[in-house]
Amino acid sequence: MSPCLPPYGRAMAIDDTLKSFMDKFKMPDFSGMDWKGSTEGLRNAFYRASRSVERDLPDLAEMSNLVVDGADGPLKARLYVPLAAGITPAPAIIFFHGGGFVLGDLDTHDVMCRRLAASSRCRVLSVDYRLAPEHRFPTAHDDAMAAWNWATDRNNILGFDPDRIAVAGDSAGGNLSAFIAQETARTGALMPAFQLLLYPLVQFVDIRAKKMTFQEGGFFISPNLFDYFRDAYVAKETDRMDPRVSPLLAPDEDFAGLSPTHMVLCGWDPLKDEGKAYAAKLAAHGVPVTTKEHPGMVHGFMNMTAVSKPARKAIEEAGQVVGKALGALD
Repeated sequence: MSPCLPPYGRAMAIDDTLKSFMDKFKMPDFSGMDWKGSTEGLRNAFYRASRSVERDLPDLAEMSNLVVDGADGPLKARLYVPLAAGITPAPAIIFFHGGGFVLGDLDTHDVMCRRLAASSRCRVLSVDYRLAPEHRFPTAHDDAMAAWNWATDRNNILGFDPDRIAVAGDSAGGNLSAFIAQETARTGALMPAFQLLLYPLVQFVDIRAKKMTFQEGGFFISPNLFDYFRDAYVAKETDRMDPRVSPLLAPDEDFAGLSPTHMVLCGWDPLKDEGKAYAAKLAAHGVPVTTKEHPGMVHGFMNMTAVSKPARKAIEEAGQVVGKALGALD
């Protein structure tokens, strides 16, 4: 890891294990496909592609379903307590799943959260925010902020230490995490102690302006799928540059004093360049930031731990970064 961003260059070949799995089981190749009008089918495909069933998952002290506050009522959530988590009040991670604000739930990211809890030795609270197109912008962002406020309440029954809570998420969940970091700084609310951004979506305007190879534009994200997600969640074109949903486009003053950040990027990911740009803006404003790029991986690779040992290792490494930042690990 390095606080310095590597120069842009061609990524290495896609990880052979992931490619073989996708080819063998005909994983959805979203490039060139129009999914409009088929949200349920897309959700089912995403669930099949991302749901891992593994026999060697790390043991946890506790895993329980609960409800947390959303913007307009209760939301489903899941708490993961690792072994050797320590006494309360304890460090914690508030996790938001990816899926373009249209897909994903507690189950699609269950394995990721289990592994993140075990490797960080932090309690992990996964939040099931409301999805588009049933609930459009800014619903998911309002839910995320309400859940953050609930989790950081000093009287919270979960025993979180409000001063040692990180936000984390992959793709759209990374967007929600970046939003919380910026919004709490803007409003003077309690800020996250750390943010873990896993191949985050940091601008929701367009990805068609740059050339992409087939590998960069397929699998879990593509130009067509990006457009579908954007249009499903952000109905008004004028809202696409709103800093809440496009934190990369926030004014410079919104980057000063943000939470220390670790960003994980993928070599074969159309969102990689924007992620690098976001890390660069954080660093330029004095925010401690580290990056870790996995050159042979595709967007969403952390959902493929059932077939990829490097994916497991990547989650473990990311969890260790957060655990050390929050004082759960030496």
